[in-house]
Amino acid sequence: MRSVLGFRPLIGLCASLMVLLTVLAVTVVDADARSRVSFGSRGSKTFTAPPTTQTAPNQARPVERTMAQPSQPGTNAAAAPKATSPAGGFLSRPGLLGGFAAGFLGAGLIGLLLGHGLTGGLGGLASIVGLLLQVGLVVAVGYMLWSWWQRRSQPAFAGGPSLRDAAEPRPMGLGATGGLGGGTAASATFAPTPADFDQFERILGEVQTAYGAEDLGRLRQSVTPEVLSYYAEELAANASRGVINRTSGVKLLQGDLSEAWSEGSTDYATVAMRYSLIDEIVDRASGRVIEGGPDEATEVWTFMRTRSGAWLLSAIQQV
Repeated sequence: MRSVLGFRPLIGLCASLMVLLTVLAVTVVDADARSRVSFGSRGSKTFTAPPTTQTAPNQARPVERTMAQPSQPGTNAAAAPKATSPAGGFLSRPGLLGGFAAGFLGAGLIGLLLGHGLTGGLGGLASIVGLLLQVGLVVAVGYMLWSWWQRRSQPAFAGGPSLRDAAEPRPMGLGATGGLGGGTAASATFAPTPADFDQFERILGEVQTAYGAEDLGRLRQSVTPEVLSYYAEELAANASRGVINRTSGVKLLQGDLSEAWSEGSTDYATVAMRYSLIDEIVDRASGRVIEGGPDEATEVWTFMRTRSGAWLLSAIQQV
């Protein structure tokens, strides 16, 4: 009885620690109401990570929801399925080595069935196997010499000069008016103009404001049909839950260009943006704020346009 009473202070201390940890866990829950899903399409670079920038020095998360197909040109090797070794182990390997191994095993099994032992079936095949070994050795040596000669005949870097001369991506800081501006594109196909960066900043505010107002008509003017479908799903889910995700007071704090490129008649520009906003989850019936408030976000947005057309938001990646 005394030993149990002696443990009571320790039990009380453990209980107090558990209560404290529970309170801390509830306190540090992120009250961010924004969607944290990376979605949309970046043309042939949908499955390729955009270069990091000063605004977003950490790697952007891969696109999780997209209508693009991994088999399209531009898919990186990491997204493609890895080649697996043939099933069955050593004897199933293609080529000369696997064939000889299977042949020796077959001859051994025949010897066992005829009562001559595991190697008894090899006697009649010795001359044939010897001939095959000689032919295989000649072919292997010839192939090695041919491969060596091919490697010596090729230059060390077939595209070396163009790779060395490619422009390095330079960060694009805030302009004098607080918007995006300056720098050169990561891809040498084209460089967005100051007017383009003004459009990117304008689209940031329009998309967040229209989303907070649940105005799909206004969203349609600033985003691609794919992105619009994802926003429509989120708004429908909020309506089903009886809440509204209100976003307002959007202000760009910092932004720079990650990369820009063209594919046929379509231009793409990926921009890292850090911005502040008021992001709240509000009860639809009472208007009471359930969670959220002043917030700050860093995301990587990709814009697309047909040649000489208006820019549209085509992808958002979380950082």
